[in-house]
Amino acid sequence: MTVKILGIDPGIANTGFGVVARRGARLVALDGGVLHTDAGDPPERRLDVLFTELDELLERHRPDAVALEDLYFGANARSAFAVGQARGVAMLAAGRRGVPCASYTPQQVKQAVCGSGRADKRQVARMVRSLLGLPDEPLPDHATDALAVGVCHANHAPLAGVLAGVR
Repeated sequence: MTVKILGIDPGIANTGFGVVARRGARLVALDGGVLHTDAGDPPERRLDVLFTELDELLERHRPDAVALEDLYFGANARSAFAVGQARGVAMLAAGRRGVPCASYTPQQVKQAVCGSGRADKRQVARMVRSLLGLPDEPLPDHATDALAVGVCHANHAPLAGVLAGVR
């Protein structure tokens, strides 16, 4: 049985996406890239463009789940609000199609992919390429992050299902 996950690294300017499939114990990347919006457009237009493109990805790939990177508040609240809006749009697109969503912190993603929640971007990129059998060509950061979120969910979801049945 194949399980498909759409991983998303949300942002209003650049939203990374990665489609990961689990076939037994094997993980493969089916698609990945970055959705861009025009900085000159008003926020409502940018969110509409993002929704339309995410909806098209959901239609094309028909994933079993959507996995999103959680909001990181850092020092820039304005950026965090924009990321939150993009997350909301992604959840809305998934919800309208009945696709369940899961969220993971950046540390959970790094732990799942690299074995350390403190891994740097280069380590994450190397492990994503290795785990998914991708060539050594660099991917855009947002696409790499989205594939990492998809890998995290692919590895976490089966365990969560087992643990849920262990009460």
